[in-house]
Amino acid sequence: MQDAPLKPFRFADATRWVRAGVPVAMVTIAEVKGSAPREAGVRMLVTADELVGTIGGGHLEWRGMEIARTMLAERDAMRQIVRIPLGPALGQCCGGVVLLAFEVLGEADLPWLDAVQAAFGTGRSLMRTVPRTGAVQHAAAPALLPSVTLHADGGWTDTLVPDELHVVLFGAGHVGHALVKVLANLPCQVHWVDERDTLFPSDLPDNVTPEASDIPEAVVDHAPAGSYFLVMTHSHALDQTLCERILRRDDFAYFGLIGSKTKRARFEHRMAEHGIDPSRFAEMTCPMGVSGITDKAPAMIAVAIVAQLLQVRDQRLAHLGALTAGRSGKATSTTQTKTAKGTP
Repeated sequence: MQDAPLKPFRFADATRWVRAGVPVAMVTIAEVKGSAPREAGVRMLVTADELVGTIGGGHLEWRGMEIARTMLAERDAMRQIVRIPLGPALGQCCGGVVLLAFEVLGEADLPWLDAVQAAFGTGRSLMRTVPRTGAVQHAAAPALLPSVTLHADGGWTDTLVPDELHVVLFGAGHVGHALVKVLANLPCQVHWVDERDTLFPSDLPDNVTPEASDIPEAVVDHAPAGSYFLVMTHSHALDQTLCERILRRDDFAYFGLIGSKTKRARFEHRMAEHGIDPSRFAEMTCPMGVSGITDKAPAMIAVAIVAQLLQVRDQRLAHLGALTAGRSGKATSTTQTKTAKGTP
């Protein structure tokens, strides 16, 4: 039985299993009180012999899998919420309490699963209303961060927010290959671009889409807002062309160029001559990767770069959290003002 969480959670896997007729349960952390391994909104998928995603590992995860597989075997409890204390009885010392929401998925769930794929494909969020029994309702949501709200009748409402990084990787050299291996196990979609199609391996991870293009700069123009651009081609001239094209956008999350400080200085000089505003150069990360890792082996460079991408992702999520809190506070203040004005 394969229980190792080798793949990150993706709704696409749930859709694939449901369409194939494979019994699958989704487990969601609905609420956390005190200390716990993961936060509310984290999910995993459980089948009779597979696991996708993780809710924190350890006995909590094993207990979650046990409950999910019992539901799959008995099929008499399609949805339920279970309270699990993380104390001595579970062999964990976190000291908190976790509420897990369990749901066995089937054909009736395909409408909202398909809606999730459509929404996430355009960077939009989706809100689900999940009753104790009956059909799940869904609608578009403006939320920036995931959330779960429990109902007194045993159901819940959750907001599903796309959290995958869209990485556009230019270059299929040694570092590019090492990067793809690291990114394979992270919540991201990788658009891998190189002029030489013979360099792409035949056994690409599910989250990697290769493209052999003679005009890779066109890929820059069509990448979605919030993309993470990584430039590391076999040609410095092409690198510079891509850099100029990327800096003509103002909506990317990250832009990294592989190379030294000397390469950066030369590129900045040439790009300024080509009309790129020098004030934009600060948005280009070169050299790439977190500091403190000096080994230049491709695998080491890849780990340092991915660590930097995750730092940027966390910073962006923190910023979104602050925006959400600010909007919530503003909405509350506005509501209170309106109520006061409307009171006789």
